Amino acid sequence: MLLDETITMMDLQWFAAEDEGRTEEPSEYKIRKAREEGRVAKSQELVSALVLLLPALAILLLAPYIFRTCVEMLHFYFTRAVELDPVTDRIIAQSFFSFLVRLALPIALTAMAAAIFANLVQTGPLFTLKPLTPNFSKIVPRFGAYFQRTLFSMEGLYNFAKSLVKMALIGTVAFFTIRSRIEELANLQTAGLWTAVNLVASLAIRMIIVSALLLLVLSVPDILFQRWRHRESLKMTRQEVKEERRMYEGDPLVRSRLRQRMRELLSANMAVNVPKADVVITNPTHFAVALEYRRDAMIAPRVSAKGADELAQRIKRIALDSGVPIVENKPIARSLYAETEIGDIVPVQFWEALAVIFASVSKINERRAEDLGA
Repeated sequence: MLLDETITMMDLQWFAAEDEGRTEEPSEYKIRKAREEGRVAKSQELVSALVLLLPALAILLLAPYIFRTCVEMLHFYFTRAVELDPVTDRIIAQSFFSFLVRLALPIALTAMAAAIFANLVQTGPLFTLKPLTPNFSKIVPRFGAYFQRTLFSMEGLYNFAKSLVKMALIGTVAFFTIRSRIEELANLQTAGLWTAVNLVASLAIRMIIVSALLLLVLSVPDILFQRWRHRESLKMTRQEVKEERRMYEGDPLVRSRLRQRMRELLSANMAVNVPKADVVITNPTHFAVALEYRRDAMIAPRVSAKGADELAQRIKRIALDSGVPIVENKPIARSLYAETEIGDIVPVQFWEALAVIFASVSKINERRAEDLGA
């Protein structure tokens, strides 16, 4: 009984969702905010593989140059071994750093370029100092959370399996590489120095390159896993989705942009909106405002189109062609044009005046219906 309960607990800890209740997909805002904070999906396996592979290839290509530099360095120090004082002669330190730069700089630059390239491939251009900001809450050790994440979780199980696979790959490569030259290695005691150095160096560089290539292949599933884990870590609860939506809807900048976009759409669709209007109020020459009112869906008339000068004349022409009543009322037309935007509900102070206008529009429509019936 106790064994069954223990297995059940381990199953829940290892394979259940770590972020309980986070069932909603992350929003674009949360993804963007996480990226600004430096939290992106990234595989260290790809970085490690390229940082191992490219410098190894650089060593292989630069081997003659490295060999000549090493010979030059040995010749320099051996020929001056009895002439220079290590304590007083600064040329020893200067020559040491000179040879060090000549030998290490090409390899270091290659490794740096490989690391930058591996990160750019995965995340794109990203520069943020957020991960470097001190976070004193992380100083307090939380061993329970640490062991749960590293051991008793899907991520911990995956990392453990990945480490085993890496060790198996490198061990297999080393075994078969050495086995292929085992007889030559056994006879090194009778071989010359150059033969021994050449054999050992060729075996070492071969093991490094083959292992790096296999680790590069292994990084492909790791990239997919890290992207999945990153997506899972950003998932949101329903409450977070509601709060974010409420934040967006309450943001004045977002609301103004939405209203501006609505005005642009309504202005572009003037030829469609004006024929749907119930009345067009004019100045009569400078302003024209088209109003639409549906009693079952609107609490008050809505501005469906408006314009000044040439645009006002265009609205009037469309209204005449569509049979929309045109009412001349200079103060109302001027005020509505100045105080409302396309898509706005008419303010309360205009309701009484508009009630009179819509009453006259109803009479106009009744007379039209009678004329058509006659």
